[in-house]
Amino acid sequence: MPIATAGGPVLVHFLDFAQLNSVRTLPYVSEWSRRYEQHGLTTIGVQAPRFPFGAEADVVATGLEELGVGFPVAIDADRRLWHAYGCEGWPSLFLWKLGGALSWFQFGEGEYHASEEAIQAELREADALQVLPEPMDPLRPTDAPGAKVMTPTPELFPGGSWERPWTAGEDGNELAVDYEAGGAYATIEGEGELAVELDGSAAGSIAVSDSALYPLVEHARHEAHSLTLRPSHDLQIWSVSFAAGVP
Repeated sequence: MPIATAGGPVLVHFLDFAQLNSVRTLPYVSEWSRRYEQHGLTTIGVQAPRFPFGAEADVVATGLEELGVGFPVAIDADRRLWHAYGCEGWPSLFLWKLGGALSWFQFGEGEYHASEEAIQAELREADALQVLPEPMDPLRPTDAPGAKVMTPTPELFPGGSWERPWTAGEDGNELAVDYEAGGAYATIEGEGELAVELDGSAAGSIAVSDSALYPLVEHARHEAHSLTLRPSHDLQIWSVSFAAGVP
């Protein structure tokens, strides 16, 4: 455990800036960092890359800036810290007590209210009388405690595995996917344009300028659709992922 625990509780958040579940969780972690730093919380991010570009410092810095991340983030290029902590997915969150004992952990999305309550409990260990804000309201209907959600279509690796991207021109000119979810997203590397078609109708065009996660379509509820992607030459699609939605 970092020596930083000597000053107060420490929140260690393993993430990948281009992975869907991490991106959906980051607004909560960023806000916890902002509102509780003055009360003694230290927040540390660890970029544990899923894809090769996620280990490049300049790419990571750009991606985190675009996502508005203000707390410090280390790059765990070969995921040694990831394995040492026993992470089971993206994101993985660990809250350490003053002194170094593990107080709370959460693998994957969810439990935002409970996580913030755990942070507040640790801060009150140092000062029981300090005034802390009410926990954040859910940012999405699927985030509310006890919310019922539908299981989305599993993540797709169009290159055949998470180790190889699908490259426009080399692997084809379009990528067609049927899915059921509250939204669809793509992890893309390169620069160019991506035309999106939903159920046979044009759904817009996305300007790809950085290696990142890009929203393709988002829905108010869990829905079934057919998606067709037509990227410009040489764009690489590493993953197409899907968010859970409410029934």
